[in-house]
Amino acid sequence: MEVTDARGKTILKGFYVRYSGTGNVGKVTDLKSDENGTWAKMDTTELWYQGQYLEVIDKARYEKLNHDETPEPEETSDNKEKVNKKLGKNKKIKLDDVDMSSELCDGGG
Repeated sequence: MEVTDARGKTILKGFYVRYSGTGNVGKVTDLKSDENGTWAKMDTTELWYQGQYLEVIDKARYEKLNHDETPEPEETSDNKEKVNKKLGKNKKIKLDDVDMSSELCDGGG
């Protein structure tokens, strides 16, 4: 069984790959073939990917892509207050234009 990537390169256990659908990168831990195609399992997600959607990459590119994740912003009380104020403004509903006549549907019971 031979698993190949989108460019026709052979994928072997231990190779570094990138999934084109999401950009996830990882090291191949296992390979398999079934009636739906050939598959490679990535260590970072523990998911199986069809070879045709993978791209073999070198270790340097793997390390660059794997460490380019943007860090989460620090949660500070200042940030929380700003977000809460913004959400509070959006929650205010103007009821001046709501028709409260008797033509509205009655409650059940």
